[in-house]
Amino acid sequence: MELPPYLRRNLPILDWATGYNRNTLTNDMLAAVIVTIMLIPQSLAYALLAGLPAEMGLYASILPLVAYAIFGTSRALAVGPVAVVSLMTAAAVGNLALQGTAEYAQAAITLAFMSGAILLVMGIFRLGFLANFLSHPVIAGFITASGILIATSQLKHIAGIEAHGHNMVELLYSLATHLSELNPITAAIGISTVAFLFWVRKGMKPLLLSLGLPPRLADTVTKAGPVFAVAATTLVTWGFDLGARGVAIVGDVPKGLPPFSLPSFSIDLWGALFMSALLISIIGFVESVSVAQTLAIKKRQRIVPDQELIGLGTSNIAAAISGGYPVTGGFARSVVNYDAGAETPAAGAFTAVGILLAALFLTPLLFFLPKATLAATIIVAVLSLVDLSILRSTWDYSRVDFAAVATTIALTLLMGVEIGVSAGVILSILLFLYKTSRPHVAEVGLVPGTQHFRNILRHQVETHPEVVTLRIDESLYFANARFLEDYIYDRIACEEPIAHVVLLCSAVNEIDMSALESLEQINHRLADLNIKLHLSEVKGPVMDKLQRSHLLDALSGEVFLCHYDAICALTNQPEGCEGESTSDAAE
Repeated sequence: MELPPYLRRNLPILDWATGYNRNTLTNDMLAAVIVTIMLIPQSLAYALLAGLPAEMGLYASILPLVAYAIFGTSRALAVGPVAVVSLMTAAAVGNLALQGTAEYAQAAITLAFMSGAILLVMGIFRLGFLANFLSHPVIAGFITASGILIATSQLKHIAGIEAHGHNMVELLYSLATHLSELNPITAAIGISTVAFLFWVRKGMKPLLLSLGLPPRLADTVTKAGPVFAVAATTLVTWGFDLGARGVAIVGDVPKGLPPFSLPSFSIDLWGALFMSALLISIIGFVESVSVAQTLAIKKRQRIVPDQELIGLGTSNIAAAISGGYPVTGGFARSVVNYDAGAETPAAGAFTAVGILLAALFLTPLLFFLPKATLAATIIVAVLSLVDLSILRSTWDYSRVDFAAVATTIALTLLMGVEIGVSAGVILSILLFLYKTSRPHVAEVGLVPGTQHFRNILRHQVETHPEVVTLRIDESLYFANARFLEDYIYDRIACEEPIAHVVLLCSAVNEIDMSALESLEQINHRLADLNIKLHLSEVKGPVMDKLQRSHLLDALSGEVFLCHYDAICALTNQPEGCEGESTSDAAE
């Protein structure tokens, strides 16, 4: 029986599950084993970063994976705790409750629920396009600064000292004032683990291949590097009783099924967390969709952003009701999932089973796990996010984008993640408004012997003293309507015998009400000066809207289908438009 389209659209599991077979099952289960090995230490570490009990990292990696497998559209995305969202959780909840208290954990659960609800609402109303207002330079700057901030925040665990702060200044000052308390044994564990994990990334696989291991096995063993670090440092700490010598350990991690939990419905708490939940939702969505689309392209698959909102929304709600905290799609684990051969979201569900088994049976083994090891895992993971080359590339390409990157990095480092990302969102919108409020307008002329029109400042073209042709390279809306008016008035304020102004609209995709009123005003002003206003190459959807207005009735000139026709008619040339004229909007 054929399933209704709306069911397939809203429940992607019904789409991929119909073709599920034994070979797909094998590939998904193998990928799940590899991702589970990687995810266990990561989940513990990111919970530590968020200031939460280690087990909450495991809880946030079980039900959310199942929820995404049902509602998500990516075949390879692995959902769970990630570094940036964990840092944002710590910043949001740290302002409301003391770390380690029941109120702190309850606030994190509530934050996950709120984030899930926001994502669900955005998905239901198809508001995924709102994430487009976060420009790539701003996202790159925020992630780079967050990576630096996260790595710095973990130095206290590497050194075995107390240090606090939500920005770089506070962290560095706190680290410096407590440096005399450094625990040499903790520092030795932390530094050696960092060095080992960096070597694992670069040197372990070539070594295993040189020893004759098959490439796939060598790759699997390499990805288990953090597990080896966890096992080795836990054994050393237990064997030499390093906990009694000042080495901070994870301690008792409750074993068992994730607890059923409910968020707080306190209006005061929701009010305090709303902006943080909104920012976490947007940042998490952008990061997740970017990863999902990158991996989908490699297999010629399709991601539906609005359905991704629903998938991530249900995942966060699942995290909230199972004792977790906000989650999203992680870059590193998703790439591992893809490389390991995952073919469907079922791989995520199998990973959830693996994490559940770890929560049931392995947590007692984590008692002596040094926090320095988890900190080292975080540092190595997040430093891969740091890309300072974005500063050089944006400086060379666009000073406006450089300003966006530099401002976002500086504010995130100096004032914290929430102010940094808030400024990034505002800056993205302001940059968009700035760029489009001053659209590129080119005066164009006819290339001799052709029907092509080009910028008079760039090419040798033919013009007529009575005709001014302006090509508008942007849609017209409230922010740039006055700019066009001023541009036209400045252009006609000369001694030339101008009789016609032609607006070449080949690049105009939209004219809003404010712009329409500006065009009407321009038409009246030019008519008072005995200058006719003409339009050419107006796109069909734009013309449909203009025909519902009074502009065309009052227009002093004409609307030409082809710009070459307009020039021939207005300059009294006998030949008409034999083909489609072109105007290069990039010049």
